[in-house]
Amino acid sequence: MPNKILIVDDEPFNLDLLEQELTDQGYVIERANDGAEALEKVPSFLPDLILLDYMMPKMNGIEVVKQLKQDERYKGIPVILLTAKASQEDKVKGLDAGADDYVVKPFDSFELLARVRSMMRIKQMQDSLEEWNRGLTDKVTQQVGQIERMGRLKRYLSPQIAETILKSEDENLFKSHRREITVVFLDLRGFTAFSDSAEPEEIMELLRIYHAEMGKLIFEFQGTLERFAGDGIMVFFNDPIPCENHTEKAARMALEMHARVKGLRTGWLKKGYDLDLGIGLAAGYATLGNIGFEGRMDYGAVGNVTNLASRLCDEAKGGQILTNQKTFSKIEELFEAEPLEELELKGFSRPVAAFNIIKPKQ
Repeated sequence: MPNKILIVDDEPFNLDLLEQELTDQGYVIERANDGAEALEKVPSFLPDLILLDYMMPKMNGIEVVKQLKQDERYKGIPVILLTAKASQEDKVKGLDAGADDYVVKPFDSFELLARVRSMMRIKQMQDSLEEWNRGLTDKVTQQVGQIERMGRLKRYLSPQIAETILKSEDENLFKSHRREITVVFLDLRGFTAFSDSAEPEEIMELLRIYHAEMGKLIFEFQGTLERFAGDGIMVFFNDPIPCENHTEKAARMALEMHARVKGLRTGWLKKGYDLDLGIGLAAGYATLGNIGFEGRMDYGAVGNVTNLASRLCDEAKGGQILTNQKTFSKIEELFEAEPLEELELKGFSRPVAAFNIIKPKQ
């Protein structure tokens, strides 16, 4: 696309001469007879360069340059002053006003064209730099958004899964949908009695360590953390990233959690804290997706399976991992479990056959 030049002079002869010289070089030319007309034409013509006469009635070249350079939209347009005033003072005055170069009249055509080409190269470099800066700004904005999104994802996903989701750029992952998942609920037996007698600082320190240890295992087994609520934690598997053998993964994580709490329990007992971990585990279909409102969204699961896992957790004694018969049938070849009496669970009309998962089979 040809470069555009706005030529400004109050003498028609000078305009004709400039237009002829520049048109022959392939430039697109727009004329203005004075400074005010030039300023009016800049927004619509958007020149790549302005050749501006110094001495004009109404508004001289210095005044035009000053107004032009005060406008953020147009201050990057280079200006060459055409002047019959060749004194050093006049040149300095023009450059200080914002002009980029000057040519003394009567001008030499070769010199004029050389200076025009020089200004066009500078303008092209400037345009390229501005485009690069815009691209960089957009990229930074995208990266900031990605970091913020990563931060939100890491609230409930392991770093590996969060990065996988970011790379996929699939927003449908968070839309409401149904899928089979395995849900794990856990909380500490004896925590209510402990919190009634312990100091707030003791409670917070215990929860900090407990959450940190459980969190490591949740991320290690690539579970999705739905919530921390005091000593209660809910985790589910197979969403938003599908995983094979999600019930097996959940059971292995639960066993590792018991082993980890067993180590913590030794220290707790020395301090007089009689606490132990109870876990409920169930597999089934749920509705999943973002839950909340603008500015505060969490990823969660809703359905009968979450209620079942929660109620099983309520019934679990310290050291137990309770599951129902349907869930255990998915992993019975991999884990040893002891059958328990049927449980009457709140919200369920029929008794639930329960099993306590003990250990993996050899």
